Amino acid sequence: MITTRNSGILTYKKLKIRIMQDLKSRTKKFTLDCLSLCTKIPKSREFDSIVRQLIRSSSSVGANYRAAKRAKSDRDFINKLKIVEEEADESMFW
Repeated sequence: MITTRNSGILTYKKLKIRIMQDLKSRTKKFTLDCLSLCTKIPKSREFDSIVRQLIRSSSSVGANYRAAKRAKSDRDFINKLKIVEEEADESMFW
């Protein structure tokens, strides 16, 4: 059990829900931040493919995280989270 200042004891289940909600909002913010960045990159032939790939990979992070939350088993959950990690890494590359 973990204690917090306001609510006393935080159960494992509540902590897990809080972490999952936090990740959901953070992955959405990551996608929106990448989209915002892409609007600031000059429109040119050289940057077009990079911008498109960044949009694809960054939006895939949030989408795949949401898919992981609906996993059918622990192994399925871990596998889907690995995809999230790969897409986040690819976004960082671009």
